Amino acid sequence: MSRRTLVAALAAIVAVAGAGAAVTALAAPEERQAVADPGLPPATTPLTRGDLSDSSQRDGTLGHLGERKINAGPAGTLNWIAPTGSTVERDERLYEVDGRPVRLMYGAEPMYRTLKAGDKGKDVRQVEENLAALGYTGFTVDEEFTAKTADAVKRWQKSHDMKRTGTVGPDAIAFAGSAVRVKEAGAALGDQVAPGRPVLTVTGSERVVRFKIPVADAALARVGTRVSVQLPDGTRAPGKVSSAGKTASAGDDPQDRTPKIDITVSFDAPKKVEGVDQSPVTVDLTGETRRNVLSVPVNALLALPGGGFGVQVVENGTTRDVEVELGMFGQGRVEISGSGLREGMKIGVPSA
Repeated sequence: MSRRTLVAALAAIVAVAGAGAAVTALAAPEERQAVADPGLPPATTPLTRGDLSDSSQRDGTLGHLGERKINAGPAGTLNWIAPTGSTVERDERLYEVDGRPVRLMYGAEPMYRTLKAGDKGKDVRQVEENLAALGYTGFTVDEEFTAKTADAVKRWQKSHDMKRTGTVGPDAIAFAGSAVRVKEAGAALGDQVAPGRPVLTVTGSERVVRFKIPVADAALARVGTRVSVQLPDGTRAPGKVSSAGKTASAGDDPQDRTPKIDITVSFDAPKKVEGVDQSPVTVDLTGETRRNVLSVPVNALLALPGGGFGVQVVENGTTRDVEVELGMFGQGRVEISGSGLREGMKIGVPSA
């Protein structure tokens, strides 16, 4: 009979489909036995019953959500810029040109023109939404810049000791989807800047984790999959997969050209997550769990002469091969089922 010729291949399958998986109530130490009969295996392990999971661990990197450039609105001399690593929220300063601050407002549309009474558009709505959020009200939030909108702009300008013009443009505000974190400066103090030239590179303020996963394992990291992240300080933070890449790439490692996709994890409580940017973390992916199943170590499987798989049952100093059906793999174990199998049976395994 062919003896354990499929062990290496099955171990490779487990490495792909269940590497780092968690197994609950299944692991049991192998039991050595004297080999009086050369037909007996060098070691045995009990057939165990319990919960088996195909959860897996991945190496990830702690970072921030998104990245974009903030371009200059006005022309002039850059005389202040938000510090690297700082978080800028609505109505706070991003940078100053010729002593005049450019402040952050929330919105998806870029600030590409100076708005005045009579103008219409999505950028008008964004300005009005921000004014209302800051408490400067008295107008209807819509896509029309009215005289009442201009009055609110003047009140906002007065609060910042600006000239009360009732108009507002890219020389005074820049839009981003939410609060931003300054990643790096795109210009130095004293530089001459001009509209459209980068001033800052920013990210979202929300902490996230990114990692790559082989395409073959993509089902383990679908959007919505629950995870637990081990942070650099040893603490754990729960979260879920918030995005999964649609395009695979081989990556930069010449030793591993396996096609992989990018995965992003969002935390349940991102403001509580601490750690240096780009720190390594470990992501535990919560996979499927099979309850109350029989399992053995993968290296206990035999390739049967007629095809299929079996295990070697050791009883009363003799052995017999029992054909089995394979189920879930997880952390070097495999779920099995078959006629005559029962918990506690001694199953032959290799010595190594």
